[in-house]
Amino acid sequence: NWELFPAWSPDGTKIAFNGLVPHSGNTDVYVMNADGSEVRQLTAAPGFDENPAWSPDGSQIVFQTNRDGNFEIYIMNEDGGDAHPLAADAADELWPSWVRVVIGN
Repeated sequence: NWELFPAWSPDGTKIAFNGLVPHSGNTDVYVMNADGSEVRQLTAAPGFDENPAWSPDGSQIVFQTNRDGNFEIYIMNEDGGDAHPLAADAADELWPSWVRVVIGN
């Protein structure tokens, strides 16, 4: 078992990461408290769910997955609910991240 690509929540209370699911060859997205307690698996689809990144308000997580054949960027609620692709394209989409846009002064 291994864990990779940790991402701190904006408020610093949680860490999202991807980990190898034992005996499956799949990776899934997990979240835990910053002290390492309460580890929860958020995804459970066949394939590789990887490289989570938190939205600036902490309500959503984006990640890359090949559950549909090629790598796509998916978005889900911070509790793992409502996971769906942002766009479907034949090209691989990798390494998602968020950008906070500030308009005005």
